[in-house]
Amino acid sequence: MTMPPTVSVAEAIEIRPNEPLVGSVRVDGSKNATLPLAAAAATLGRPVHLGNASQCEDVRTMLSLLQQCGYGVARAVTNPEEVVIQPISVAGPLPKLSHAGSIRASYYLVPALLASFGQARLPWPGGCPVGERGMDLHFRIYESFGDQVHLDGAGYQVRRAASRMSAVEIGLPFRSRGATVVAMLRAVIDRCPLTLFQPNLSPEVTEILAFLREAGWDTCGDEDVVNLAPPYDGDNGSLAWEVPGDKVEAVTLACAVAMTRGCALIKGVRPADVQPAMEAFAWLGIPAHTTADAVMMQAIDTQLTGQPLRAIASLTPGGLDADFEPPLMALALGTPGTHLFADAINPGQHGNLIPQLARLGAVIEQLSATHCRFSGPQRLVGASVTANDIRSGSTLILAGLTADGVTTVKGMAQLRRGHADLPHKLRQLGANITEGAA
Repeated sequence: MTMPPTVSVAEAIEIRPNEPLVGSVRVDGSKNATLPLAAAAATLGRPVHLGNASQCEDVRTMLSLLQQCGYGVARAVTNPEEVVIQPISVAGPLPKLSHAGSIRASYYLVPALLASFGQARLPWPGGCPVGERGMDLHFRIYESFGDQVHLDGAGYQVRRAASRMSAVEIGLPFRSRGATVVAMLRAVIDRCPLTLFQPNLSPEVTEILAFLREAGWDTCGDEDVVNLAPPYDGDNGSLAWEVPGDKVEAVTLACAVAMTRGCALIKGVRPADVQPAMEAFAWLGIPAHTTADAVMMQAIDTQLTGQPLRAIASLTPGGLDADFEPPLMALALGTPGTHLFADAINPGQHGNLIPQLARLGAVIEQLSATHCRFSGPQRLVGASVTANDIRSGSTLILAGLTADGVTTVKGMAQLRRGHADLPHKLRQLGANITEGAA
């Protein structure tokens, strides 16, 4: 097995309005699940086979970082969605992971580095420029395990405690997905019982809990508290796990079908993972239903309700995932009603997206940095726009599907960080998308 090279693709694409999208398409494995699962695999000290792993650029970067640390990492030649992660055989000096700063999820590596090297030294995380998302809560978690944290302008260092705690209790001030995963992985390397209050229970977190159960850990809890207890005996045998389908890609494709009043089957996604978006479709009057592993959109000849949509991103269990908010915004621009959208989780998201939508003719009132309001339906006109982050890139493509004329979306490198090839999937459904000049 080997790691395939990154494919060179266009920096810009052109979208022209076309017939309603129809057909069927399968989503990729979830980026937001693959990243923590790869880090979790590295903490176990045993071979792990991850099936259906995302091939997006952020995952490529994560796997490259693991390789640089000494982990064996490879994708199957015949099936690049299968990734095998082997533990470090002999730990050398702590590697300099300078390019870890290109992704937000690099902080998931800290527990594995502590296990293999006794310390972790990483640059400040990067990723999408969607507002300040500090690391203070993460540092508090490490200090709860007795670790030492040192900060400087270039990044941060965590040194593993000399002795292990018999048990750890942590209360999170808010339901942080990253902090919840980090707390669980830190407990894994010490084989330490953990009690975590007010955890994040997004599908990506519950996936880690299920993965740890498969590895022998006792995990239980609810939205108030999660408890982890280590297995009695270590198991060094290989472990196989299937990454769930990308819920964000599924909702993005569903919105594209709805916007063009098409009909399509979007396969490879769990119904529970997209439930908040399904509720939004029902509220707007867009026929959609789920099967065991798919979403069926039937938006041909749709009679919309005209009810205004309130799309408020939330960290509460069952709340609207912040990554669902941008594609729903593109959809709502074409539906009647005065709609309210908000994302205080990523406070820079609207600043990246709304000015670009305005270049297409969208009239959106920004009530604050995180809240906006607009009335629909609106007529959009093709123009040249730029993807400033993953979600703004996918949303601008959706807007181009219904805009009059040609829409050119530049900055496609941002989109590829989260989607291996979203334009190709849209073309499978009949979208008129071509590579354009940068």
